[in-house]
Amino acid sequence: MSASPLAHEHRLAADGISVGYGDRVVIDGLDLAVHTGVITTVIGPNGCGKSTLLRALGRLLTPRTGQVTLDGKAIGSMKTRDVARTLGVLPQSPIAPEGLTVADLVARGRHPHQSWIRQWSRDDEAEVARALELTGIEELAERPVDQLSGGQRQRAWISMALAQGTDVLLLDEPTTYLDLAHSIEVLDLVDRMHDEMGRTVVMVLHDLNLAIRYSDRLVVMHEGSIVASGTPAEVISEKLLLEVFGLAAAVIDDPVSDRPLVVPIGTRHVHDRRPAENLLP
Repeated sequence: MSASPLAHEHRLAADGISVGYGDRVVIDGLDLAVHTGVITTVIGPNGCGKSTLLRALGRLLTPRTGQVTLDGKAIGSMKTRDVARTLGVLPQSPIAPEGLTVADLVARGRHPHQSWIRQWSRDDEAEVARALELTGIEELAERPVDQLSGGQRQRAWISMALAQGTDVLLLDEPTTYLDLAHSIEVLDLVDRMHDEMGRTVVMVLHDLNLAIRYSDRLVVMHEGSIVASGTPAEVISEKLLLEVFGLAAAVIDDPVSDRPLVVPIGTRHVHDRRPAENLLP
């Protein structure tokens, strides 16, 4: 793996953070240590604070209380360029300027490495080419981003994050608006970035089974708080799904990954119509 030796067990952490918008507090007193070198996925019902947490971790939102630390330093006190050299953020549904080509978008990932002393170099060019190759979109380099399919567009944005050369990546809903095949394509790419390049990844996902399949660690949020964390096998249960998501479901073994598989129950094919509370183990 290409990642350098780490000086901190947890490169990124939140310590008692409270975050909100205007008068509304979304997260209040939350603690989280992001495990180094693994894929962590934050799951939870709509409006529980998942994206708000990711934005706070990425310094896109400033906590009202508490702090986020990166490599042991308060991220709010660090220079923007220093943060951008270590931490890459892919927000939900990012928008590129009209007419911007894929190559130009990916090249923007090299901006944190530029200065009035260090201008664009062959090394930067090589990093952009490598990012395009890793994501399999070299042939799209001269295409405008706004003319790409959903899956291609997500690959272009991930290419930019790769070109940025950060060890830590925050991805907010990287499969938004994608069909299942393109979602798998994007998550396979994220998995390669983690497995072959040693990236620490924190994602927000809505699809529970994809989160289980592609994550080393799950963090479950409900009403602005973390209610469970651990491996998918440790976290996912019928009781948790009912209490956190309001979802009556069976949890079985996934025949492909040997991890938990969530099977929603609903009413259409249920012959035993027990009350949902009786589904609790």
